[in-house]
Amino acid sequence: MADNTKQLTDEQKKALNEFREKVSDCQLVDSTDVFLLKWLIARNYKVDLAEKMLRQSLEWRRLNRVNEILETWTPPEVIEKYYSIGQCGYDKFGCPLWISAQGPIDIRGIMQSTTKKDLTRFMIYIMEKNALNMRQNPERCATQNICVVADMENLSMWQMAYRPVNDVRNEMLRIYEANYPENLRRIFIINAPKLFTVIYNMMRPFMHQVTIDKICVYGFDKEEWKAALLKDIDADQLPAHYGGTMVDPETGDPKCPHKFNMGGPVPRSYYVSNSKPVPKEGMLNLEIGSGSKKQLEFDVASVSSVLRWEFMTEGGDIGFRIYHITISEKEEIIEVVPVSRIESHLVMEEGEIICDYIGKYVVEFENGFSFFRSKKVHYHIEVKSAIS
Repeated sequence: MADNTKQLTDEQKKALNEFREKVSDCQLVDSTDVFLLKWLIARNYKVDLAEKMLRQSLEWRRLNRVNEILETWTPPEVIEKYYSIGQCGYDKFGCPLWISAQGPIDIRGIMQSTTKKDLTRFMIYIMEKNALNMRQNPERCATQNICVVADMENLSMWQMAYRPVNDVRNEMLRIYEANYPENLRRIFIINAPKLFTVIYNMMRPFMHQVTIDKICVYGFDKEEWKAALLKDIDADQLPAHYGGTMVDPETGDPKCPHKFNMGGPVPRSYYVSNSKPVPKEGMLNLEIGSGSKKQLEFDVASVSSVLRWEFMTEGGDIGFRIYHITISEKEEIIEVVPVSRIESHLVMEEGEIICDYIGKYVVEFENGFSFFRSKKVHYHIEVKSAIS
């Protein structure tokens, strides 16, 4: 997509100009033609659909504070040490090259040492880190696309069948498709066992055909996939382990651990089950039966007030949601914090939002996905007025 504007038809140029005008009121992280074209291409140059997609993404970024993630959030140590992913260089098209040794990742160990929320946030963190790199290096990263090598050697069904892993994988595919369109130039999946076919078929319903067309899958024929990699990637940008010439400058390791780690078993000392949360003094509690939900209402008297929460559960994870109710001609619900399953039985959940509206805010705990088990929620929720 390098300088794609020169290759646009008159009709496409007209769509780009119209799209830019329609979103001129938006605060964009990038206002270049290359960035705007991503949204247009993702919606086949249908301006209204591209505008809707972009505005929904901006709202997602606001709700999840994505714009500040690189400054305000630090990945948990266990993820940085044991989740294999890192940028190694660039491909021949100027795209950042990311490599992940998926097979050796102890995903069960990671999931038992942190939360689905943290792992999902880490993936967003990586995407934002990459996007910032491309914006800061427009000469080298003119395409604003990435190239990925995913090594599936030693992939284990025992690891991949873990339910929380599927939840995170599906959530990340949904987030990627909705908020990072046309971000991928090519993904090479190498050393793919038959097991991967099962996983891939589970992922396909969450992927657009445009994304599927960019995926190249190779089995264990090293000569075949090394030749494919070197066709797109110069040897000095690729670890020797994958057919290039790059090695660790200090140890000569062909896997280049200075660029990315190769996963490995997570020590049990990281497991959060070793230190489950306990209720804090002064916390209130709710009993939420199986298949049910409970709402707590809070009145906000001034804009920019802060709604803070802290809670933990007994009996398993819980659905958590916050919404605002406006009353004009008819009652309207505005989503503030989208519903998500929180593993608050493992880690105390804490958070806050700045209230953009006055009136009634509803905090909802939902146990609708549990048919047999009730949950006990210990919580402290408060509203701090902007005036106080």
